Amino acid sequence: MRRPLMLVGVALVVGLLVLALFAPLIAPYDYEKQDLCRGLEGPGAEHWLGMDKHGRDILSRLVYGARVSVLVGVFTVLISSAGGMLVGSVAGFRGGVTDQVIMRVIDILMAFPGILLAIALTAVLGPSLRNVIIALSVLGWVAYARLVRGQILVEREKDYVAAAKALGASETRIIVRHLIVNVSTPVIIQATFGMAGAILAEASLSFLGLGAQDMPSWGAMLNEGASFLRTAPHIALFPGLAIMLTVLGFNFLGDGFRDALSPKTGKR
Repeated sequence: MRRPLMLVGVALVVGLLVLALFAPLIAPYDYEKQDLCRGLEGPGAEHWLGMDKHGRDILSRLVYGARVSVLVGVFTVLISSAGGMLVGSVAGFRGGVTDQVIMRVIDILMAFPGILLAIALTAVLGPSLRNVIIALSVLGWVAYARLVRGQILVEREKDYVAAAKALGASETRIIVRHLIVNVSTPVIIQATFGMAGAILAEASLSFLGLGAQDMPSWGAMLNEGASFLRTAPHIALFPGLAIMLTVLGFNFLGDGFRDALSPKTGKR
């Protein structure tokens, strides 16, 4: 209760998850059903958020679009964090030449603008939900690797690591059973912000026509509405609000986690 913004973030994130999980029960209409005679119709009692140019219910498409955002966010963060923790742990624990080689590779990858590389990869692989996740994960692990490597450099000098070595524990066991567990807090915080970044990146790719093709996406809906800003602004307004609230929700949640889990506060 001392962190009201975190509560707002929790409410927004939970709302997003509920929409994604129970979309068939929440959506009032079939998101593909068209009524061409009522295209561009504004919000009303029958269609609360109005209809797009094809006469499809915007609310239903927003609800199903939450599934795309959640899928991209979850899988991108899982793949990126797992890869980053593995690479960062090896670099930080072994040090020396291994650390130098890995860090130089990371420096090279970080020189590429992430969204431009994602656009290039998605254009080559083809527009689809799976390829969006792959494109976002190619560079997504880098931030986790740098974060974990820095934490491991501190943790490997502590007594419990020396004790594990003295007992004959293997390098793999020390990393998996001891080090990764003790550096998980900053990774959780980074993953929360990473969800927001992945969802925003997916919306950007979908806006350019490189996102999911068989499911409604908020970015694609925003692109469609850009052509009707004067005559039917509701088509772009509601997807834009959905993206904004979702990103804000994860950012508020990440800020709350950072404050709550920070060692400086003494509260864990």
